[in-house]
Parts: sequence; C-alpha cells; structure tokens
Amino acid sequence: MKKLLLTVCFMGLAVLTQAQLYDPSAFDKKYDGLLKHPGVQIESAEAINLMYNYKFYDADKEFRWLRLRYPKHPMPYFLMGLAEWWKIVPNTDVTDYDGPCLAYMDSTITMAERLYESSDNKLEPSFFLAAAYAFKGRLYSERKKWTKATIAGKNALKYFEKCKGNADFSPELLFGDGMYNYYAQWIPENYPILKPILMFFPKGNKANGIKELEKTANSAFYTRVEARYFLVQIYSMENQYDKAYDMSKYMYEQYPDNPFFERYFARSAFVTGRLAEAERASRDILAKVDRTQAGYEGVSGRTAAYILAYINHLFYKNLPEAKLNYQKSIDYAKQTNSTNSGYYLSSVLGLAKIATEARDYDLAQTYFQEVIDKAERKSSQYKEAKKALDDAKKLRREERRRRKG
Repeated sequence: MKKLLLTVCFMGLAVLTQAQLYDPSAFDKKYDGLLKHPGVQIESAEAINLMYNYKFYDADKEFRWLRLRYPKHPMPYFLMGLAEWWKIVPNTDVTDYDGPCLAYMDSTITMAERLYESSDNKLEPSFFLAAAYAFKGRLYSERKKWTKATIAGKNALKYFEKCKGNADFSPELLFGDGMYNYYAQWIPENYPILKPILMFFPKGNKANGIKELEKTANSAFYTRVEARYFLVQIYSMENQYDKAYDMSKYMYEQYPDNPFFERYFARSAFVTGRLAEAERASRDILAKVDRTQAGYEGVSGRTAAYILAYINHLFYKNLPEAKLNYQKSIDYAKQTNSTNSGYYLSSVLGLAKIATEARDYDLAQTYFQEVIDKAERKSSQYKEAKKALDDAKKLRREERRRRKG
C-alpha cells in the first residue's frame, strides 16, 4: 500500500513538474510577437551571452535553431547579423565580416517588411527594421560611405519614429530614442563637415539620450548590452570616467573574454588611477593576444602594452620593462595602421624620455622628431615633444661645452 501511495505521489509530482516546464505552443498562443515573449528570451539568453563572450561558434548553433523554430521572423537573422558586427568591434578597420553582417541585416529587413505587412502589431517589425537599418548605417559610416550611411540612417529614423513613445510595449524600443538623441547632437559638434546632411534630421539632446540609454541598459533584454556598449564610450567622451570604469568593470566581469569590455576596463581603471586593476587586465589582454584568442589583436594589444609601459616607467622605475612595452605598443600600432594614435605617439615619447634619462641625446632627438612629424600641432604630444626637443638640444650643447672645458 505504501509503495502504491509513493508511486501515485511521484506520478503527481512528475505531472506537476511537466506542467510548470516551458511549453512553447502555450507561450506562442499568448504572445503577439517575440520581443516580449519570455519563452524566446529563455531560448535565446544563452546564445546571446555566448555571443557577447566571443564564443561565436556555439552562439551560432543556437541562433540557427531559433531560425529553424521561427523561420519567418526577423529576430534570428538580426541576432546572427549582430554576431558578425561584434566580430568587427575589436578593430573596426577589419572588413572581413562586412559582407555577412550586411547580408544578415538585409535578410532582417526583408523578413521584417513581410511581418510589417501581415501583422496588426506594427511595433515589433518596426523595431527590427529600425535596428537593421541602423546597423547598416553604422557600418557604412565606419567605411566612410556617407551616402549609403545617410540613406540607411533615414530609413532607421523612419521606423524609430514609429517606435517612439512605446517603451511601455517593450523597453527595447527606448534604445533607438537614446541613440538618436545623443548622437544627433554629438555628431555635428565633433564632425562639422556632416552638419549639412544632419540639417534634414530632427535635433537631438545628449542629456536625454544618456538617460534613455541608461534606462535601456537596466530594463531591456535584447538591447541591454548594446546600450552598455555605447554608454561605456559615451561616459569616456563626456569625461565621466568613474561611470565608464563602473560600467566596463561590470561588463568585463559578465563577459571576461569580450575584448572590447576588457580593453575599456583596463583603460578606465588606468585613467581613474586604479593601477593594480589596470595592470592585471593589461597583462591578461596581452596573454590573450599572444595566444590569438578570438577578438584579441593589435588594437587591444597597443592599449594594454602602453598601460604596462607607463606603470613600469613612472611607478616601478623598471626601465627595461617599460622600454619593452613601449616598443610593443608601437609595434601593435604599426600592425593596425594607427601610427597617428595617441598610444603610438605617447609610446614614442616614452622611449624618448628614457633615452634622455640615459643621456642618449641623439636617440632621444630622433624619437622627439618623430612625434613632431606625426602629431597634430595642437596635440599635447606635439607640444611636449617640441619643448623636450628644445631642452634636449640645450643639454647637448651644455654637454659639449663641458667636454671642451
């Protein structure tokens, strides 16, 4: 009798457990679309986390399963295109992934247009249309294809307008508002040449844009990490370095193999004086670059090497280690065709200072002259090199006088 009761109890528990498990068909009947669909969020969460942690092969398998399950929906294509974009993120000069990224975004647009025509819910397809066009515009602007970028931007804006004011439907829709508000003001301030093009667009508001992106970063599902990606950069551009540090540290802890977030964590820790953290992150970055880990290459390498050089030069007074890392930063900058970058010029300056300390004035003069030749006249590196070169010449003259005397 006891065994029978136990069997009945276990069967009852099994039935209860099965009832509580995720039933796709029940969810699909309840939710009009996928953005607010908790079942889809459960299914896609692991794949999205794998993507942001640069496990693209594993993420792709999950995205392909989503595409099999929802063959007529734009979401799987958008996520696959987003993965291609994140392959570009560590070094936006690399064009290897442009074709697949644009192709997936075009597929997203095709699917979203069909959904827009056939569905009563226009907000969800509008979101994917706006997002896909925005990513195309983003990539075209990286390639300085301004006409294509403008056309894609106008299309994105058209669908962002349809999403505007509907964050109560889904917090994902606020992402577009935040992005537009911030960059519609920031771009003409920093790229005056684009002002004539932006005359045809509504004015932005940077402060409102930051608030909207912060809200997205805290409440959205699909656009949460994208909002944080932009906020890390925006905080740095707005000289809010502690906020950049907090955000990048949190994101690095979430995705320890994401080269963008680890690089920004090292950089913001360095800028805010958290040198032990900056040193640890920089050593980790260089180790990953050395073993050619996915996404870790010259752009991350030049940042990490410069941070280690600076710390060894000015804090540990370990000049051999400083020289080694300054040279590494220079080599990585050459490897990535970025000899006009701040890290390159500052590394050459660092070698010049070490040469000056060693009284190797000829070598120091060569380094200083290189900075003067390559830096912009208004830059701090140019001014520092100019003054240092004049001082070095004086020291050389004094040295010669002493020898004669």
